[in-house]
Amino acid sequence: MTETLAPGLTRSWRVSEVICETRTPYQHVVIGRTCQGVSLFSDGERQSTELSQLVYHEALLVPALLLAGRVERVLVIGSGEGVVSQLAVAAGATHVDHVDIDAEAVRMCARHLPYGYGVDELRSAERGLGPVTVHYCDGWTFVSRVRVPYDVVVVDLPDERAEPAQHNRLYDADFLERCRDIAGVAGVVVTQAGCPTLWRNGSLRGAWRRFRDVFDDVVYFGSDEHEWAFLSGLSARRPDDPVAAMAARLPALRYRPRTIDAESLVSSAVPPKTLRRLPDMWPRSQ
Repeated sequence: MTETLAPGLTRSWRVSEVICETRTPYQHVVIGRTCQGVSLFSDGERQSTELSQLVYHEALLVPALLLAGRVERVLVIGSGEGVVSQLAVAAGATHVDHVDIDAEAVRMCARHLPYGYGVDELRSAERGLGPVTVHYCDGWTFVSRVRVPYDVVVVDLPDERAEPAQHNRLYDADFLERCRDIAGVAGVVVTQAGCPTLWRNGSLRGAWRRFRDVFDDVVYFGSDEHEWAFLSGLSARRPDDPVAAMAARLPALRYRPRTIDAESLVSSAVPPKTLRRLPDMWPRSQ
């Protein structure tokens, strides 16, 4: 499996066994065994692996949980494996709406991945029989119909692409504004925001600019053991330092992270210098 990272740069994955492969109406999905265990690929891009998925999903969700005023209602857009929904429930969420456009891919993950939803768990969520309800629809459409605010809104999609892609519009400022508007007064909107590596940081720079235009305060978290960065947008500016508040609230979080501690919360919240220079290059809209 050859994954394009940047112009002129690719990464090759040796897939020792193809467990399943299909082309859904939205993407080409492969689940196979690699040196990182059972791994999920979409359109040739690695989405998650058995080895690193927890590092990724905790880096995505835990900072947002610590920044939110409360964790009762959570909206997850994408993240078809189901891990984020499970972590949200473990952290105390009593109502999780999980929205994914690709029912075939979500069910495939439940059948074949050793992490995330199991088959019976997904069937219950599809029927809304527990704290998690799965909705198979477009994220934009779902958000436009929301009438009750969420404490945390998670947008976890494949990386933004230079070429036209259905999910690109869910990275745009218009969609972020819609997510901000359905977050409560103390709500948080968090997204996977790309990679900080110099030769592939275009998505991150664009996301940083859009977040600063849309939200009153933005908290960066760059995983110290993965290649991805995440941005949390706060719907209202907090009186205290948000990074210090995250570290202070960690011991009381009902979910106990396995890959994040107070020290990594603080150190990973420092954006790369490239991003810290961007406000001078792209002033925030007033």
